[in-house]
Amino acid sequence: MKRLLLLLLLGLGVQAEGLTDDWVNLQRLEPSFKLEMAYATPNNFLKAAVYPQALCLLHRPVAERLKMAQQALLQQGYGLKLWDCYRPLSVQKKMWAIVPDDRYVADPSQGSRHNRGAAVDVTLVTAQGQPLEMPTGFDDFSPKASPSARDQWTPEARTHFEVLRKAMTDAGFAPLASEWWHFDYNGWKAYPVSDFPLAER
Repeated sequence: MKRLLLLLLLGLGVQAEGLTDDWVNLQRLEPSFKLEMAYATPNNFLKAAVYPQALCLLHRPVAERLKMAQQALLQQGYGLKLWDCYRPLSVQKKMWAIVPDDRYVADPSQGSRHNRGAAVDVTLVTAQGQPLEMPTGFDDFSPKASPSARDQWTPEARTHFEVLRKAMTDAGFAPLASEWWHFDYNGWKAYPVSDFPLAER
């Protein structure tokens, strides 16, 4: 019966809570990651905390690939800080109500790759977690946030972005054309849209 329910839910494109052990807590997998989960605080474009806790959940293959990127960066004296990972579909709907622009917020009727646990918003920091100059702040919904706007960035920001981009693409992620901080796992299509609460699993 449980297997039948899972197949039905997958057919609907929605993942139910508790039906898979494929999800992992990123910091349990690799404690060297830094977290600054913006949506667990009111310091974001929604002006409200929409996550109950600062937690990065991802499907295990996505997390393992992100760990590869982290290990490569640590060898260079850098590291990753996570701004967002898995995002419930219910939160996606709140975001779309405020910014209905699919350059920056995915249409919830299609589902975000964050809703699939297969995308991350990241920035580059030192291995000790200290901030580095990057092209813009997080969720800067402007043309300057696009990697194609490199000529508007400082030399330091360009260098740091290239370090970040190379580590992420080498590990199997693809950058987004409108946001320098967003990277999609190349196998994201394998995962259904999910809407379980952001909580420890």
